[in-house]
Amino acid sequence: MKKARLVGIIILGLVLLVGLIYFIIGYYKPKVAGVFIMTDPPANVFIDGEEVGRTPYEINRSPGEVVIKLIPDSFQAPLTPYETKVNLIAGVQTVIKREFGESQEASSGEIISFERIAKEETSLTVVTIPDSVQLEIDGRDKAFTPHKTSSILPGEHTLVLSAEGFLERIIEVKTHQGYKLTAIIKLAQAENKVQETPGITPTPIDENEAKKEMIEILSTPTGFLRVRKEPSTLGEEVGQVKPGEKYPLLETDEKTGWFKIEYEEDGEGWISNQYAKKVEGSSKATPTPTRRVSPTPTPKITTKPTPTP
Repeated sequence: MKKARLVGIIILGLVLLVGLIYFIIGYYKPKVAGVFIMTDPPANVFIDGEEVGRTPYEINRSPGEVVIKLIPDSFQAPLTPYETKVNLIAGVQTVIKREFGESQEASSGEIISFERIAKEETSLTVVTIPDSVQLEIDGRDKAFTPHKTSSILPGEHTLVLSAEGFLERIIEVKTHQGYKLTAIIKLAQAENKVQETPGITPTPIDENEAKKEMIEILSTPTGFLRVRKEPSTLGEEVGQVKPGEKYPLLETDEKTGWFKIEYEEDGEGWISNQYAKKVEGSSKATPTPTRRVSPTPTPKITTKPTPTP
C-alpha cells in the first residue's frame, strides 16, 4: 500500500516537473515578429542591406526596427525602388504592399501593422500620403486623413481613399479585438486624368503598325511561356505559347513592357517581354494554333494581417 502511494507521488511529481519546465520554456522563449511583403511587379527584398529573397516574401524574425528595401524587376521602363523603416512588433505580422511606378509619385502601396491595446477595445488608424485624403469605411463612414477611430467592430472592413489629382485606392483590412490596426497608405498621382482604380494603363498601338508587327517567342527555362490576363506575373494564367511561335502584337504596356498578343482565335493575353521580341510579319498573319490550357488558379492575397501567436 505504501509502495503504491510512493509510486503515485513520484509520477505526480514528474508530471508537475515536466509541466513546470514547459511553462518556463514558453515564458522565456523570445517572441517573434512577422513580416509579409507583396509587390507588383515582383521585386528583390533586402533587409538591413542583406538580400533575403523575392516577393511575395514572408518570414518570422526578431522584433525591432529594420530597413526594408525593394528593387523591382524592370525590363523596359525603369521603375523606382522603395525603401522604408519598419518597427516589427513581437506577436504581430506587418504587411507591406507596393505597386511600383516610374517615380515615387507614380508608385502606391500600404503598410499594415497591429499594436496591442486594452482587451475589450478595437481601434483603427489611417495615415496617408498625401494628407487630407477622403476616407470612406464600408461605404458609410466618411472622414479625412489622418483618421483614428475606436468605434469600429472587429472583422473585415473596406477602405476607399480618394483625392483630387490621385488615383483612388481600395484596400481590405481585418480588425481584431484587443489590437489597434494602423494603415499607412500611399496614393499614386494621376498622370493626365484621375482614373477609377489604380492599375496598369496599356498604350494602344496604331492599327496599321500592329498589323505589321509580330511577336516571336524566345527560349524559356520551362519550354513554354505563360499567357496571362493582366501584364503582371500576378495575373491569371489563360494559356501557354511555345518558343519559335509568332503571334500578332496587339498592345505594349508602357510600364512593364509586356506584350499583348492574340494567341488563338478570339483569345488575347499578355506575355513577358523577357522571353519575347518584336519581328516583322505579314499583315495577314494569324496565330499558330496551340492547345488551350486550363488557367492556373492564382491565389488572391488581400491585406488582412492577423496577430501572430
